[in-house]
Amino acid sequence: MCVSSQIAHWNYAKDKENQKHLSIIPIENDIEEGHAVTKESPREKTCFKPPDQQLLTSEEQAFKVNTKVDQLAVHFILEGDLIFKDSSAVPQQRSTGMVANIQEYEVGDAEEQDGQEMENDESTDVKKWGFECAGAHNVPRIANQFNYNERASQTFNNPQREQTSQTEPPPKANFSDTVNQWKIYDVYREESLKQKHTEDETTTTTSKLSHDDYKKPVSMGFQSNDMRNIGKAAKIMERVVNMNIYDEIAQDYKYFEDASAEFHDMEGTLLPLWHFHYEKAKKLAVTALCWSPHYEDLIAAGYGSFDIIQQPKGLLVLYSLKNQSYPEETFSTESGVLCMDFHPTFSHMVVLGCYDGSLVAISLRDEKEQPTRRCVANKGRHTGPVWQVKWQKDDMDNNLNFFSISSDGRIVSWTILKNEFVPVEVMQLTSDPSSMLHNPQVLHGRGTSFDFHREMDHIFLVGTEEGTIHKCSKMYSRRYLESFAAHNMAVEAVRWNHFHPNVFISCSADYTIKIWDQTSRIPLFVFNLWVPIADVAWAPYSSTVFAAVTSDGKVLVFDLAVNKYEAMCQQSVATHKTSKLTHLAFSPSSPVLTVGDDRGYVLTLKLSPNLRHKPKALKGQSAILRGPKMEMEKLEKVLDLVKQP
Repeated sequence: MCVSSQIAHWNYAKDKENQKHLSIIPIENDIEEGHAVTKESPREKTCFKPPDQQLLTSEEQAFKVNTKVDQLAVHFILEGDLIFKDSSAVPQQRSTGMVANIQEYEVGDAEEQDGQEMENDESTDVKKWGFECAGAHNVPRIANQFNYNERASQTFNNPQREQTSQTEPPPKANFSDTVNQWKIYDVYREESLKQKHTEDETTTTTSKLSHDDYKKPVSMGFQSNDMRNIGKAAKIMERVVNMNIYDEIAQDYKYFEDASAEFHDMEGTLLPLWHFHYEKAKKLAVTALCWSPHYEDLIAAGYGSFDIIQQPKGLLVLYSLKNQSYPEETFSTESGVLCMDFHPTFSHMVVLGCYDGSLVAISLRDEKEQPTRRCVANKGRHTGPVWQVKWQKDDMDNNLNFFSISSDGRIVSWTILKNEFVPVEVMQLTSDPSSMLHNPQVLHGRGTSFDFHREMDHIFLVGTEEGTIHKCSKMYSRRYLESFAAHNMAVEAVRWNHFHPNVFISCSADYTIKIWDQTSRIPLFVFNLWVPIADVAWAPYSSTVFAAVTSDGKVLVFDLAVNKYEAMCQQSVATHKTSKLTHLAFSPSSPVLTVGDDRGYVLTLKLSPNLRHKPKALKGQSAILRGPKMEMEKLEKVLDLVKQP
């Protein structure tokens, strides 16, 4: 049974009841741990157990040490207010009137409630107690200061959002290179030379400054770096200005077509475009011409002289179709340039052959005034003029390799190492007539030109000053494979056809141009122009078109598929009446022909549509036959008409 009453009144009644039941108890039997013991005496005394675990005896009335130490210490005891209804205390509580109302609960009922009353707030229990005791004791209601209500609210959660954007991936490039001691040495050497050059410029400029000039802030390093950037920007602006000035020529280069070509199927014309001239090469002749295989607008011109007595210094000049007023780059040589060639893969590499027998390889990427590599005079140098050079495939160690031919009768293979050229003599031509009597297959004469086969690079043709053309191989260094009695004077040029593997062309100062089949010693075509011929070349777009330049300043263009007897175009393009044309070169990507003269002028000419006919594809013909194979078949049809049965 649970008894509920006012807390203050109940505590007062309980104290009174305890005082009535106090009795004298022997001290030795009632000493308990943590409880007070009271004796009947005029002055009530309370004895507590000291903290040092001692025991108070009744006989000696003194504390003695207790050998048994209690491990439990009770610090606080509070008797509850719940009593059982069957106990003897219930009638006593009712008779004293300590409580006004007694509520009875069953123990089983309380267990079945599953703790529902425990979930109620403490404020509800205080109110219940107040109402029960208010009628009997008139005690004012006291508010529970610790009353609180637990409140909660659910807020709105914002939904998650994903924002994505699609961008282009950054550009990627794979770069690989081999680093060795040579490259590391070159980089350190270039850096030291740059620093030394900058220090020399700073010292020279500082020495020229007066005392007042020292007060002005001068930054020489900034000016030198800034001038390079200004030079690049100025070059671009110069191109823009020149293209605006010569806009009509640029339009003709791109769009002009001769309308009269529709009415003259058997004739063609050449449209003059740009004229290039370098002031420092005013008294020099154009001795070599070559188009860049990578840059479609870049032309390389070599300057020198054919005069044996007076040999000036040579020049390599790079012209661009985008800028007529001034060349892109210039390089000087100790002797006149006679020939040149661009590397087919590394287009920045150019090799030059000079009149004094020296060879020069130039890298156009290096911003230097002098060539990067030069042949050493005492190591395999030619003793005569170098008339032609040709790049070949790299060797087994991936070193650059090229061939040269000279008047000394030697054909040499050169391997470019880091700081020198390594020569390997491939063939030796002899001019001794007695050697021809003992061995007729011995190479005789002095070399003037050569050309390598398009498909079999070990086969090449050699033209000589005596007019003979030898078909040779790299496998044999003392004998030739075939010999052609081609001309009566020196062979100026010999060229393999771009499409047919057996056909080649030659020209000479004996006024003739001849087309040959390597399987026959008799020429297939002979064209007599009655004037010395300086150069001849096949067109890169057609197997039957070729062009030649003469010493009287004329350019002749032939097309065997249209006319097998005469030139379709014969046009004088010389800048002066006495000018002689020396070299020509076809552009590999556009219908443009470039020629040079003995006064240093380089002329660009555009071919009319009749001079660049391409065969029409037949119905149902595959795409493979529309390319080189179709050109080969077109030339075969022409050759079948002239070959003997």
